[in-house]
Amino acid sequence: MIDEDGYFGERVAEQYDQSSSPLFQNDVIESTVSVLTELANGGRALELGVGTGRIALPLARRGVPVHGIELSRAMVARMRAKPGGDAVAVSIGDFATTTVDTKADGAFSLAYLVYNTIMNLTSQKAQVACFRNVAEHLEPGGCFVVEVMVPELRKLPAGQNIVPFHTSPTRWAYSVYDVTTQAMTCHYIEVSDEGRGEHREVPFRYVWPAELDLMARLAGLRLRDRWEGWTRKPFAEDSAQHVSVWEKPIS
Repeated sequence: MIDEDGYFGERVAEQYDQSSSPLFQNDVIESTVSVLTELANGGRALELGVGTGRIALPLARRGVPVHGIELSRAMVARMRAKPGGDAVAVSIGDFATTTVDTKADGAFSLAYLVYNTIMNLTSQKAQVACFRNVAEHLEPGGCFVVEVMVPELRKLPAGQNIVPFHTSPTRWAYSVYDVTTQAMTCHYIEVSDEGRGEHREVPFRYVWPAELDLMARLAGLRLRDRWEGWTRKPFAEDSAQHVSVWEKPIS
């Protein structure tokens, strides 16, 4: 259900960190933070969609000053309740358009979007605006990093538009694709111990690597690196995701 916190209100926030997803494994977080620390290069970092601080908090513990942009106050409240949660400044709003004052502390050397968060912007216009917004916040030589899935259209059977991605006795999840608009809606169904079923859906817009490169170019950024993941394994035709790094030219 959508409210002032978007699709990530209190009910989602209270369960978010309980996920069994590999994203919350220590080695995944460590490899992500290590790459981001290197790219920050001693400067400040801007996280778009900072959430409950899965990445921002360990990055701040590495000595990188982090400022987050987040629409969901419920998610931010969860981060604030964690040790060190007050170390990350947060601006509440849509990360495609929300700006951070850089006059006092200077521009950012790094901005980043992790775990498919770019797809929470459900139109191409908003995704383009996000790149331009980031470029305005970066110092010359600064980097913008995006971690996002490669669209799974090859998994679509002929004549169908649904890809399931989780099944269990009490939980089912699947994505519905509209290949004409690049819209993608994730549906989550969960059955409680009492046998009551609940349904939640979240809209996304899937985006191709080459399309992101064009958005970056429109914002004055240029591709620096693209890997399959945070271990920097080379991106290949069978890669399910990518971590891409664009750089703001110095001159």
